[in-house]
Amino acid sequence: MTQTADRSTDSLRIRMMGTVLTGDDAGYDDARSVFNGAVDRRPAIIARCANSTDVAHALRFAREHGLEVSVRGGAHNFAGIAVAVDGMMIDLSPMRRVTVDPDARVAVVGGGATLADLDAATQEHGLAVTGGTVSHTGVGGLTLGGGFGWLTPMLGLTSDNLVAADLVTADSRQLRVTADEHPELFWAIRGGGGNFGVVTSFEFRLHPVGPLVDFGLFFWEDDRLAEALRLLRDIVATLPRTTGALIAPMNAPPAVFIPEAHHLTPGVAFLLAGFAGRAEHAKLLEPVRAALPPLFEFVTPMPYTALQQALDESAPWGINVYEKALWLDELSDGAIDVVRTHLPKRTSPMSFVPTFALYGAYGDLGDETAFGATRKERFAFNVAAITPDPRVLAAERAWARAFWQDMLPHAAGTGNYVNFLAEADDARVRSSFGPKYARLARVKAAYDPDNVFHLNPNIKPAT
Repeated sequence: MTQTADRSTDSLRIRMMGTVLTGDDAGYDDARSVFNGAVDRRPAIIARCANSTDVAHALRFAREHGLEVSVRGGAHNFAGIAVAVDGMMIDLSPMRRVTVDPDARVAVVGGGATLADLDAATQEHGLAVTGGTVSHTGVGGLTLGGGFGWLTPMLGLTSDNLVAADLVTADSRQLRVTADEHPELFWAIRGGGGNFGVVTSFEFRLHPVGPLVDFGLFFWEDDRLAEALRLLRDIVATLPRTTGALIAPMNAPPAVFIPEAHHLTPGVAFLLAGFAGRAEHAKLLEPVRAALPPLFEFVTPMPYTALQQALDESAPWGINVYEKALWLDELSDGAIDVVRTHLPKRTSPMSFVPTFALYGAYGDLGDETAFGATRKERFAFNVAAITPDPRVLAAERAWARAFWQDMLPHAAGTGNYVNFLAEADDARVRSSFGPKYARLARVKAAYDPDNVFHLNPNIKPAT
């Protein structure tokens, strides 16, 4: 869209219940900040919406004034797509309410809620739905891209558990979207990203989880990195649906539960979350210890909410970040060699390679949702460059790109999980959705023919 000179916001302020901010207003800089501290962009207007009607007014104003539109939920996207330069940021962060019906096992979640908001509300009733692994992630962006985390092997993706949504389209219509109401749109928002409208409310099916779960962390030093990765590849293949797993080549964090002598030791961590009781969890840990005794381990029951926050310190708000990612059908010997070659080359001790094991209920659905990846057992392989020092970020970015490039020959094509597409060129977006792209493009043409929502891994409207 062409930016225009007319930026008068008086008419929008009169219509909205929420707050309208411009660059001269107090709170503007806080409102435009996002998780990635390397992103420093200035929208012309920030519409902090209190409800769906505010969103409709903001969209109408943006279109009348030729303003590019971005949408902020949790603002956790690495690329900072929540902030439109000199455009309109539709900020859903005031809409964080979570309402739980424990009898129906349903949660209604505001479009600006974080995983911490969702988990706190649902755990009051011993219930949960699949979330991510960092608690300040926004529920909205996670769900629209698919969403996986500790509960994926047991419950599937976050979007697999979505039963309804309230959505505002580009032309300011307010729609209720379910399997029976606007079914093609409902299909598209479960994995198709933020291409189709502003989702102001999500309704999830909940499941009994917690309040206590079992957690285990094992760590092997760099000298045994390849041996440990081969073991973990084999262990993951045997895990039941009631266990979530993460393989993370990294430096041991300086946490209180890690022996001080091993703080920042480079190597690989294996994290196991158990949801079927302590006896089953203990049984799963024994083969790990027996096959390759770790440098250290930490095994304990913990609240489910604590599990959901366990990786928060690895990705604090305002850190400088960059990521490259791809799918691996297997953690092959060749892929392990690439990890062993590139891991020592990072500059920042915070940079790491979270590798999410997807199995069990992950494979229960297929074409029923727009999630683009094949639903067979696989790994989501992510190279995360993370540093508190902005002067180091360029070197870490180069490290991540070189790592990713050498891993490509071992990947399942050039597609990617759309929530990890920090650099979303058209070819990679198409390959990430595969054969579903054409259907998504038709839905896009029906609900956003002018491609208003394009600051995302963008699906072009079918012509």
